[in-house]
Formats: sequence, structure tokens, C-alpha cells
Amino acid sequence: MHSRPFRWLTALALLAGLVGPAAAHGPTRQKVVETITIDAPADKVWAIVANFDALKNWHPAVAESPASKGNEEGSVRELKLKGGGALTETLESHDTAKMKYSYRAKDGGALPVTNYTSTITVKADGKGSVVEWRGAFYRGYPNNDPPPDQNDEAAVAAITGVYKSGLANLKTIAERK
Repeated sequence: MHSRPFRWLTALALLAGLVGPAAAHGPTRQKVVETITIDAPADKVWAIVANFDALKNWHPAVAESPASKGNEEGSVRELKLKGGGALTETLESHDTAKMKYSYRAKDGGALPVTNYTSTITVKADGKGSVVEWRGAFYRGYPNNDPPPDQNDEAAVAAITGVYKSGLANLKTIAERK
């Protein structure tokens, strides 16, 4: 007679345990990958993007991009944006032979993201090249119910915009004769 209420309470407790964590679930890691085909040899395109401090030379939104140790792992790049705002990024790896480098930003600064990691890669494609810019990050607001400018959609839109505008400008610069 006592076992039925006990089973019911146990089932209820188990159910509450399953529902509780789901309701408290925070942000999920977001990813953006953008690629562009450029009618220029990979080595020419790599020469434009290779230096960690060169972002100001090819990204239309970046006014300044000095890097503390150039292309050395651990180099810190202090981005200043043309429209105002800043971002600090740290170089994690740089591989000239593979024409790629990766960097990280713990705080998104002017972007609505946190724990942002990114890799840019240039690959030969026939007589031209393909550039891939990929990133993974969390939205800027770490708790539940983020404001619209700090939610997953805002984070993805911001990074997508950064990558697309940068790659489009890189294509224009690299394809100039």
C-alpha cells in the first residue's frame, strides 16, 4: 500500500531532475563558416592576410590592428574599428606552410560574443584560391533570456557580417591587376 505513493514520488523526483537542467540550460556554442573564391593565386592572397597585424589593410571595418609580437604565438592584436569600438585578440597558431592562422578573443569587445575563436585559411584552387574564415563563439549575454542585441541570432549575424565584408574586400584587393 505504501509502495504506490513512493513510486509516484520517485517518478516525480526523477522527472523534475530531467526537466530542471533543461530549463536552466545556458547558451550553446555557435559557429559561422564563410568562404570566397578569389581569382588570384593563393600565395598572393596569403601575402595580404598572412600577417596578424595586417587586418587593417584588407578589412573595411578595421582602422588599426597592431600586434604585440607579429606572427608569434601569443601575440596580442588590439583592433580599433572605424565606427568606434575595439577588440583584443590573441594569436594561437600561425602556419605559413599551410597558409592559415588561428586566434582567440575571450571578450567580444565591440562584438556581441564571448569565448570567440577563429581561423582563416587560404587554399589554392586551380589558378585562383579559396579563403575560408571560420569561427566558434558564445553569444554576448551568458544567462537565459538575453536582450535582442546579445542573443544567439545577434552573435551569428555580427560574425557573419564581419566575415562577409572582410572576404568581399579581400577579393577586391587581391583581384586588382
